[in-house]
Amino acid sequence: MYQYESVKLEKGLYHLTNKSFLQALEDADPSAQYANSPLSHLDAYERQLKRFDIRVSGKLCDKVEKFFTTTESAVLFPEFIRRAVMQGMEDSVLSEITAAVSFCDSNRYLGCDLTDSNAYSTTNATVALPTSSILESASVVTVEKYGRNIQASYEAIRQQRLDVFALMLRRVGKRLADSVLSKAVAVLKTSATATKTSIAGDTLAYADLAALYGKFTSFSMKALLASPAVMAHILVMNQMLETSSQNVGEIRLPFGTKLINCPALDDDTILGLDTDFALEQVQSSEVILETDKIIERQLDSITVSVNVTFRTLMSDAVKMLDLS
Repeated sequence: MYQYESVKLEKGLYHLTNKSFLQALEDADPSAQYANSPLSHLDAYERQLKRFDIRVSGKLCDKVEKFFTTTESAVLFPEFIRRAVMQGMEDSVLSEITAAVSFCDSNRYLGCDLTDSNAYSTTNATVALPTSSILESASVVTVEKYGRNIQASYEAIRQQRLDVFALMLRRVGKRLADSVLSKAVAVLKTSATATKTSIAGDTLAYADLAALYGKFTSFSMKALLASPAVMAHILVMNQMLETSSQNVGEIRLPFGTKLINCPALDDDTILGLDTDFALEQVQSSEVILETDKIIERQLDSITVSVNVTFRTLMSDAVKMLDLS
């Protein structure tokens, strides 16, 4: 008998200090012991789904009520919800524009800043080396809560296929991430305000995009964020019609910058950024659920939330083009 078949599942696994439910399962049933076995591709949670024969996708996909066959299998349902919501959040462009993700234990975060303005040049033994300083940031950022209340009683969802229910949750997660993205965009715009430039003519031209690219000196404009309407305008430029993307699902300008459709951005602004240095995402929690009520089927709704904010790591890594 494999070890995963004897793991004791209880709702207390969701409430361990500094451990997620998955981490608690991994402690009880380490994935390392399944190397070179038919179960090597599964994590600890997926092994529990196998244990209780819960199929979450495919032609023989089960219904929601399958999770509640036993008191132990019911413990797995909140993690199913969390994963579906998280999958939706990962569909957002947030992961593409975030250089680093930091976690903090409170709703206030104090990061660090780099002062690196002195020239990098040759020197000799009689001259002091130029200085770069990494110091504690002078400003504190406040972590904000984003959430959603999903009206979904057990009686309403028990007969729903798990794959369809997961798609509904994934959509909620995507919309939740889009609202978080609005905060990220606002932070980037604030940082770029002091150095923003305007288009040369009455309408956006390819030359304006090239000029924005040229504003980056010590950084590279690896991504360009634009609203759907502005994206549509860029895509019909002659220079874009003459190029083709080498990677399916990616659209790039002829000089290599990736175009990112960003509904959180207004039609009067384009943001260029070096995605490796521009933005830090700060979280004080992963997606939070009311797990006990879900496990006990005492739910008229499902609340999901995440505590997150953003700060600019290096202001020169983001530039703004004003179209107004």
